[in-house]
Amino acid sequence: MSQVHVINHPMIQHKLTIMRKKTTGSKDFRQLLDEIAMLMGYEVTRDLPLKDVEIETPICKTIGKEISGRKLAIVPILRAGIGLMGGLQTLVPVAKVGHIGLYRDETTHNPVVYYCKLPFDIQSRLVIVTDPMLATGGSACDAISMLKEKGCDNIRLMCLVGAPEGIRRVQEAHPDVDIYLASIDECLNENAYIVPGLGDAGDRIFGTK
Repeated sequence: MSQVHVINHPMIQHKLTIMRKKTTGSKDFRQLLDEIAMLMGYEVTRDLPLKDVEIETPICKTIGKEISGRKLAIVPILRAGIGLMGGLQTLVPVAKVGHIGLYRDETTHNPVVYYCKLPFDIQSRLVIVTDPMLATGGSACDAISMLKEKGCDNIRLMCLVGAPEGIRRVQEAHPDVDIYLASIDECLNENAYIVPGLGDAGDRIFGTK
């Protein structure tokens, strides 16, 4: 079974609380999400392997450390997943970026695919899938399945908040994919929104209704 990592660093929890407030506007919401993404990225990439490399400082030659052979790709689930992409790119500027477009049918609450564009060598990379909200888990499961169909076998899911229902669904469908969250919330309501959640992440990022 995949592991669920709740990153409860005080700075992340502080910023998340501000994001949850309904009075927080789009500009501050986007900035906070960007900051949290970079902070979470430290934990998502914590176990990347290192290799020794000889370098020369202004003083002398020495042995330093570099990430060894593990190329990264960031794949946001459109559209809200883009909000987590910038912080990760700041942390790992050389990471390639793909996009998977999904939207939730308002009647069935099931995801519908409308776009998929991935790096040509996606199967050789550690893929970090991003989506602020892990609600029903349908979009995440479909995105991960699409990546596996492309040959990806090293995938991690990074979300801001998750509902127990969505976490269970991803674990059951993809037991090899670890999940990284800033918070596990209480449940889903009758409209499949996370409680207490923070509303529709896409609307709050882009200022739409």
